[in-house]
Amino acid sequence: MPVNPLAALEDELLAFRRDLHAYPELSHAETRTTARVAARLTAAGVRVRLLTGTGLIGDIGAVDPAYRVALRADMDALPLTERTGLAFASQSDGVCHACGHDVHVAAVLGAGLALQEQADSLAAQGLGVRLIFQPAEEVTPGGALGVIEQGGIQGVDAIFSIHCDPTLDVGLVGLRDGPITAATDSLTITLSGRGGHTSRPHLTQDLIYALGKVVTDVPAALSRRVDPRSGVALVWGTVHSGSAENVIPSTGTVSGTLRMLDAQLWKDIGPLLEELVPCGGPPVCRVRHDRAPAGGAACGQRPGVGGAVARRRGADAGACGTHVDCAVSGRRGLRLVSAGCAGGHGAVGDANPGRQDLRPPPGGSGRG
Repeated sequence: MPVNPLAALEDELLAFRRDLHAYPELSHAETRTTARVAARLTAAGVRVRLLTGTGLIGDIGAVDPAYRVALRADMDALPLTERTGLAFASQSDGVCHACGHDVHVAAVLGAGLALQEQADSLAAQGLGVRLIFQPAEEVTPGGALGVIEQGGIQGVDAIFSIHCDPTLDVGLVGLRDGPITAATDSLTITLSGRGGHTSRPHLTQDLIYALGKVVTDVPAALSRRVDPRSGVALVWGTVHSGSAENVIPSTGTVSGTLRMLDAQLWKDIGPLLEELVPCGGPPVCRVRHDRAPAGGAACGQRPGVGGAVARRRGADAGACGTHVDCAVSGRRGLRLVSAGCAGGHGAVGDANPGRQDLRPPPGGSGRG
């Protein structure tokens, strides 16, 4: 194999990534992305299988290998408006690749194209490589479960993935042994009660006040009821209630994510949430707890994998480096990694050196 088999693909992969960036697609709607990746891999001779809906799998090397490694990329974009002003900025209103999944797709595509050049050699050694392009990483439950249900990791002995990390400079790779990403559940709490005029709050159930107590008190109480080593973080992302400054509303909703690194706690936390949220009224509340796929907690390297990858990368890195203490709380669809095979997940630095606005504050991790 050439010293740098990707060198000949550099211009193509750069253009491919920028094309994906310009035409982002939301979760479960990655039809153009799927088609583009499938067409390129098929043209290279990779055995491609489309998944139901969106997403695909590509196999290289032996058909029934003695050992198979999988490389996984997520594909979906976020419902955000891009404001970069780049020549290849999103052409889709209200949708953009703000999380770097266009980079992940291009990286796994490039690895696959380079490995396909060695397909005969891999087959002769009884080795196989599977490329997994997973849809819908940005929603709960994510598309990883569908990949598994369709046999995506059947026959896979080890699986690896990467994710862009704006807290690391370009050229750095973040690795660690053990958990590197958390399970992520969605939590929505809806309050309802008697509304009225702000001049007579005593005749209402003052839902805004109650909603504020939920926003501040539930995360605080949760932090005192679980082992701090479990890495629990309940963070709200939306609060919706009311439409006029002088009217106390009768309904309100707060929603957010609940993340944790402890698999056993993930199984047990449901009743605790019900206990902590004051649903006895007034006002009356309703809790909706959407769980991550079973087994989705504490995802990351099996013991020794992070260090082994770091040592290998150190030997090959040249001007690049390795940051071997990286943990993020963001959900990365790594149900794939924790579903019965060894694996590893790395954070790839994508920050311009010296840029400080995305760095964590002193004493904080800033990740997730």
